[in-house]
Amino acid sequence: MRSVRWGSLGTMAVCLGAVVGCSRGPQVQSDLPIKRVVVYRNGVAYFERAGHVDGDDVRFKMRQTEVGDFLATLAVMEQGGSSVRSATFPLKDETGKPKDADADSKDTALRTVVLSMDGRAHDLQVGYIAAAPVWRPSYRLVVQPSGQADLQAWGIVENLSGEDWTGIQLSLVAGAPVAFEARLGTPVIPERPVVTDSGEVIAAVPHSETSLDDRDSDGIPDKNDAEDQKSGKKTVTTESPAPPPPPAPPAVAAGPRGKAAPEDAREDATGGLAKGEEGTMGNNRPAPEPKPGVQPSQPRNVRSLASIAVQGGATKYVIPNAITIPDKNATMVMLFAKRVAGEASFLFAPDDGVPGSNVHPFRVARFQNQTEGMLERGPIAVFHEGAFLGQGLVDPLAIGGWATVPFALESAIGIDSHQKSDMQGTRVAKIENGNLFIERDLVLKTFYDVENGGQTQAKLLVKHPRRSDARLFQPPQGTEDNVGTGSALVPVVVPAHAKQELVVDERAAETQYADWFGAAADNAVKLYLADRRADPKVVQQLTALWPLRSEIVTRQDQRNKVQNELGMLNSEAYQKRADLRAIEKNRAADALRRQLTARIAAIATRTDTLTTQNITLGQELGDLQAKWRDGINAVKLAEAPPVKD
Repeated sequence: MRSVRWGSLGTMAVCLGAVVGCSRGPQVQSDLPIKRVVVYRNGVAYFERAGHVDGDDVRFKMRQTEVGDFLATLAVMEQGGSSVRSATFPLKDETGKPKDADADSKDTALRTVVLSMDGRAHDLQVGYIAAAPVWRPSYRLVVQPSGQADLQAWGIVENLSGEDWTGIQLSLVAGAPVAFEARLGTPVIPERPVVTDSGEVIAAVPHSETSLDDRDSDGIPDKNDAEDQKSGKKTVTTESPAPPPPPAPPAVAAGPRGKAAPEDAREDATGGLAKGEEGTMGNNRPAPEPKPGVQPSQPRNVRSLASIAVQGGATKYVIPNAITIPDKNATMVMLFAKRVAGEASFLFAPDDGVPGSNVHPFRVARFQNQTEGMLERGPIAVFHEGAFLGQGLVDPLAIGGWATVPFALESAIGIDSHQKSDMQGTRVAKIENGNLFIERDLVLKTFYDVENGGQTQAKLLVKHPRRSDARLFQPPQGTEDNVGTGSALVPVVVPAHAKQELVVDERAAETQYADWFGAAADNAVKLYLADRRADPKVVQQLTALWPLRSEIVTRQDQRNKVQNELGMLNSEAYQKRADLRAIEKNRAADALRRQLTARIAAIATRTDTLTTQNITLGQELGDLQAKWRDGINAVKLAEAPPVKD
């Protein structure tokens, strides 16, 4: 195998040939040539035409479907002030045919918008929005040793506008600004109510009307209405905001066709190359010699790459050289080529559409977005050690984010999993109105048993489905917790011909009411008092009240013992009396009768003593509990310190 180099691409553009599609005629035609095109990812593009105008008007011909967007987004720019007096466009007659339709034209739907000028010479720029195919990204990733990779991004642009784009300045925006189809070119005549004079006859009995003073128009009569009435304030309902103006001209201006932009206008999109350097990687390191095999190489002239800027939260790629895209053709331009952090590893992510993925991991390529902008969703080709490994799909990736792209299944590694659940931990959650609420953790542990049957050590990422209401407890170092996607990437390293167990611990807190005098409350409060993050005032109050609680618990235990014994004595006395009634007429049972009578008398004596103790303990408990209520009602804790994992 020999190394295949992309070579010096000049403007870094590759013509893809004619775009297959039906001819719909030109979108917008004018004597003003197109100078700049900005393509977005939502089906629209910004077109800027410019040139010298010496006349009374400037005419634009367009399909009827484009008139609304043209009028809604038209922006006229001229050095020295505006010279456009009005924009005129024809309406349809009764037959539905535009009055300005060109009879000689095959496309009779073309309409003319006329910009009336003041008759003097002007250098005019006209910008507008029109429908256009979205630009699409395509990526190449060459995995290098030592945790690095070369990342290339290309943008594919299609021209279906009906005219050639010759020597234009091209920009691609990785975003979708709000845009809608405007129908300003279609007349709108709303219906009006019909009023007639039908005489003085009352046709129905009139009903009284009730008016609510809802001056702020929120549908709710309230004190705000009265305040508005006193102050004379009126609520004004505003119209929907107008669409944003067309983007301003970029800071990077294209030079003459075939030449680079001026030195001070170019931006370095490869990570800080010094001026004049060529043939280097994006991190200022010399480009390595290509290894034998099929893999893309770095561009020889990195200054022909797009400059990257973030404007209004969207990433914008500005191509520094003039681009020509014939009508019904597509062009692929290189956006950037940069050395980033990356590696080849394994990912266990069961997928119902991939047989075997529930027990075997995928081979994946991982890389970090270390560019200056966001990466859009698109296909990626992966190369490693001079060979093509496979293809995958990159989801939208923010700056600094990591992408993990599967491209094959690895059968030499097997994985089995099982789960266990339990309840653990007791801690104070809040204290309000004298009531205590505690938190306990529902613990769910997932065990992944990984067996590596390969000849080398395997670095594996397990895509663990996350519970939305749970937190990861002491996750392994390097875990990527992606709460937004409902999953976590948990790493594990398995030596060759070895087994390794990975445990993922998730805990969900459950809040419940607790009795102040129970064991759960005692444990939770003692842990709170020992926490250095606890509220000092609450700690002082609980510390002062806890001896009182202990005394109440002691008295309650004593009273419970007395009441339990009273219950057993009453039950025994009832049974003894029943025995006496059974032997009442048996003269031979005199000895047993005397024993039963003596026992009943002893029970009565003990019962009297215990009853006195029960009453005394009840009075003491009442006094202690009254003091407790007064003290605990003064304790307020809205939120306890967060859980320490």
